[in-house]
Amino acid sequence: MTRTLDGLVLAPVADQAPGQVGTRTRFAYHEKDGEIWAEYAGGDVVRGHLVGTREGDRLDFRYVQLKHDGTTSSGHCVSRVVELPDGRVRLEESWEWESQPGRGTSVVEEIPADVQQVTGDGH
Repeated sequence: MTRTLDGLVLAPVADQAPGQVGTRTRFAYHEKDGEIWAEYAGGDVVRGHLVGTREGDRLDFRYVQLKHDGTTSSGHCVSRVVELPDGRVRLEESWEWESQPGRGTSVVEEIPADVQQVTGDGH
């Protein structure tokens, strides 16, 4: 099993569709005893939260977010935790909206501590 996600900040490696999570979004992860959760913000997302479980290198969580246009949305994601050759963590994600049509895949990677910045409301 790769190392803990607790205290890591991750960001998408590419932008998704307009109005969704993108490269300016930052995820601040927490992990304890098989539970995972994160706060996220940046780009079109004012505030987002995810909560779920980790079993080995598999994450299974639900997410909910508020966008700048005042709309909310929620969904489900299953991710695989991968340790990169440089020691950083990557999440390879398969997600599906539950509040609207749409599904896809994405990749988020750990941001080195010296360049971390969670955007949005200052978190």
